Amino acid sequence: MEKEKLESLLIDYIDGGLTAAARAGVEQLLSTDKAAMQLYKELKEVTLAMQEAPSLDREAGHERIFEANVKKELAAWYPSRVFLRPVFYRVAAAIALVIAGLAGGYWLHKGNQNARELAALRKEVEETKQTMMAMLSDGQSASRRMQGVNVAFTLSAPDDDVVNALGKAMMSDPNTNVRLAALDALGQFAHEPSIRKMLVRSLSSQDDPMVQIALIQLLVGLKEKAVITDLEKIIKSDDAMDAVKDEAYTGILKLS
Repeated sequence: MEKEKLESLLIDYIDGGLTAAARAGVEQLLSTDKAAMQLYKELKEVTLAMQEAPSLDREAGHERIFEANVKKELAAWYPSRVFLRPVFYRVAAAIALVIAGLAGGYWLHKGNQNARELAALRKEVEETKQTMMAMLSDGQSASRRMQGVNVAFTLSAPDDDVVNALGKAMMSDPNTNVRLAALDALGQFAHEPSIRKMLVRSLSSQDDPMVQIALIQLLVGLKEKAVITDLEKIIKSDDAMDAVKDEAYTGILKLS
């Protein structure tokens, strides 16, 4: 994963802005990737420093005092961290904005200050789409593809590229767990008519029994009566496993 994209994902992880599934994916990455763990520690250190920054009273000359303190802190950072990554430059820029705000007479609460600075970085999560697409490519390992699916859980409104990539993973990934994870990711967006139609169409061509059962349960839970014909075909099929046929029969009863 590119460093800036990883930084954005880690910042949301530190800020508590990820779903449980996405957090699990990040924690798995941190446990296996030393470089990612080092970057996490550095981001955590910067975040804590920002949160613990002392508040300033609005007294005469406090802007100059604050600016002097910031310069002192930056002087301490730069000599020891010659390998500064882009995120640290952005943090420095955010601090400069705070100084400008104080000079103009604006009062910022410490918690709001932190939220504003991190909000500017959180928008970069959108860029993780390309990371997810790369992880889901056929050349990656099953664990990497699983991480790619987990990234999808952080997206509030996936575009066509994301939906198609998840649909492909659900239908043809060689690993059943990846297929099930992709189905779960699509399931959270099943309120979208186009995605629901895709799930309905996929039932007739899905060839993994575990995914068939999970897909039937999802569509029945959505009260999608359009699948009744496909469920009847599954029951009559000589290729379908008994467990899948049983689930299809149960689904018909619930939808009838």
